[in-house]
Amino acid sequence: MGRYGNLDYPRLAKGGLGLGLALFLFGAIGAKVALAMHGGQLPGWERTLFFDAEWIGIALVLFSPIIFGIVLPLTE
Repeated sequence: MGRYGNLDYPRLAKGGLGLGLALFLFGAIGAKVALAMHGGQLPGWERTLFFDAEWIGIALVLFSPIIFGIVLPLTE
């Protein structure tokens, strides 16, 4: 048992990367589809939802491999 319990770092890094890609694609493709369906007009909450999903997805794609693939295994 390690310092942080019994964590599977490769699985966490891959899972975070996959979740980040899924969120990014949901935000990017969802915004385009919603704009096409509603004739270019989206409510503010939908626009915010897609925008935030894109940025959270980008952050997860960047930081999951760094945190779970490099930093935590080195501090164990």
